[in-house]
Amino acid sequence: MRYISTRGGAPALDFRGVTLAGLASDGGLYVPEEWPVLSKDEIAALSGLSYADTAFAICRRFTGDSIPDADLKRLIDEAYASFDHAAVTPLVQLDARHFLLELFHGPTLAFKDVALQFLGLLFEHFLKDAGRHLTIVGATSGDTGSAAIQALAGREHVDVFMLHPEGRVSDVQRRQMTTVMAPNIHNIAISGTFDDAQAMVKRMFGDTDVTSRFEISAVNSINWARLMAQVVYYFYAAVRLGAPHREVAFSVPTGNFGDVFAGYVAARMGLPVARLIVATNINDILHRALSAGDYSAGTVTPTAAPSMDIQVSSNFERLLFDLAGRDGAKLTAMMQAFDASKMLEIPADMRAQAAERFTSYRVDEDEMALTLRWASEMAGNIIDPHTAIGLAAARAADLDPAIPVVTLATAHPAKFRDAVERATGVRPVLPARLSGLFDREESFTSLPGDYAAVRDFVTARATPR
Repeated sequence: MRYISTRGGAPALDFRGVTLAGLASDGGLYVPEEWPVLSKDEIAALSGLSYADTAFAICRRFTGDSIPDADLKRLIDEAYASFDHAAVTPLVQLDARHFLLELFHGPTLAFKDVALQFLGLLFEHFLKDAGRHLTIVGATSGDTGSAAIQALAGREHVDVFMLHPEGRVSDVQRRQMTTVMAPNIHNIAISGTFDDAQAMVKRMFGDTDVTSRFEISAVNSINWARLMAQVVYYFYAAVRLGAPHREVAFSVPTGNFGDVFAGYVAARMGLPVARLIVATNINDILHRALSAGDYSAGTVTPTAAPSMDIQVSSNFERLLFDLAGRDGAKLTAMMQAFDASKMLEIPADMRAQAAERFTSYRVDEDEMALTLRWASEMAGNIIDPHTAIGLAAARAADLDPAIPVVTLATAHPAKFRDAVERATGVRPVLPARLSGLFDREESFTSLPGDYAAVRDFVTARATPR
């Protein structure tokens, strides 16, 4: 299995190479040279497997010769042993056709754990025999940071520098990052938005003064290995609802497009996905792009769903690459134009291709609150604001009533207890394993939204090559 950059200017790498590299050297994102495809019989054979065995069956299609099957199986089993539900990502039925796929049973109560618990072990496996040291630089809108820190704290050969927008994540999200006191963990709060933090991370990957001295990599969804791990739960859910003999639709609350792109990958692999519903909040660049071709970044508006307060969706580039016929030069020109103006008009032919798989929906704060209340009063289920946005879009979708619709429940409601309580009157309680979170000491560094300040902080503390 070989991986190529969406911008066509970086060398092709194997799975080990893309896992350790993160972002491609030409600024693009790595994708498989060809999509692996499963037959109907191969998909049907997944129906009786555990989550870990399903993950092994899917991931080995992407790893090639980079890791022996026995090692891959061992790492997967270890990654999901820490989840507090035997199904890892259980399905919960809400009514006759709507289901929740609960992705928050990992250590930090968010869907990012599903991939990052595995990615942390992959890093350790690939680094331990090579005598290499990795500097992880990431940006988080809330959940990626805590999941990455939980997965990598105390591990040898890895330093973690995680940027979050100061004052723009929930108190639980912040404390899950800043109360981890491992010496290889560095929390940075920057003045600005998640998009500002993400732009700094991307700039650091292209800064040769940094990359010549430090081996930089990523844990957010620009890293292919993380997306690969997220593909698994689409297969796991769909086969339990009748795939490959029955189509299934998925509604995905998303800001950075990585989670829903994993669903696109599953569809390209042969999973019968009737529709991928892209659910956004009022920071709706993805809805505008898919519905009207307007991929232009506006001002980020803070909401009760902070992990979606994003106006530049990094993973959208991977979809655009496929829609552009995998033409790296064409995609490079498009992304350079967007980087220069923060505006891009998606051509009609590319929009038409996207419309064959995707529907989008914009959910405002009132509709989110009403959906939180509906789930509580009509389905007896307390959900978080991000999940409510996905569920609102799912309930609004115009689909054949015979098709089940799975909404990805991306976070435990206790991570956003104030918003949930305002809408439902119920204040979610943190699970026992996070008891005492608000009694723990915090440690983080506040920096201005200035690239030089962040770069100097990282280079002063990272381990050189």
